[in-house]
Amino acid sequence: MMFYTILIIVILQRLTEIFIAKCNEKWMLSQGAYEVGASHYPYMVTMHISFFLFLMIEVLTNNSGISPLFPLFFLLFIAVQALRIWCIRSLGTFWNTKILILPDAQVVRKGPYTFMRHPNYAVVCLEILLLPIMFQAYFTAFCFTLLNVTMLSVRIPIEEKALRDATNYNHVFEKKISET
Repeated sequence: MMFYTILIIVILQRLTEIFIAKCNEKWMLSQGAYEVGASHYPYMVTMHISFFLFLMIEVLTNNSGISPLFPLFFLLFIAVQALRIWCIRSLGTFWNTKILILPDAQVVRKGPYTFMRHPNYAVVCLEILLLPIMFQAYFTAFCFTLLNVTMLSVRIPIEEKALRDATNYNHVFEKKISET
């Protein structure tokens, strides 16, 4: 029962994020934004849908129950969800699941983006690891962590190049590096 409750909440959260992303996409496109990395986006969506399917199958067939460390993992998971909300709120209308570039836009450097370039990707990595481990779905945790790292190894360089080419990204993050 706990698994289903958490799973339904996370899926509803994802659907809400898709709605937010669509609204933000509409606004950004109206401002002159364009998409990069569109060719890998369907694979990323498929990976995320498959993650939930594999998680359900493994949890239902394993019957292992919750992890003995569930309270710790659950607290970490809640913290990760709070970080996700912080990421979305910090980027505002610039947040999206697609890579949308608004030429000459000022790169956001607030919230968690003050501390790292891609905190939302860190959130996704941690979620893909923590959610299965809470329910002892180790196969799903392992396989989808590898798939996600592979996806991000394609996605992040595309996003960074587009941001460097069309915004003040280099200036903002060079300044950040020199301040530390």
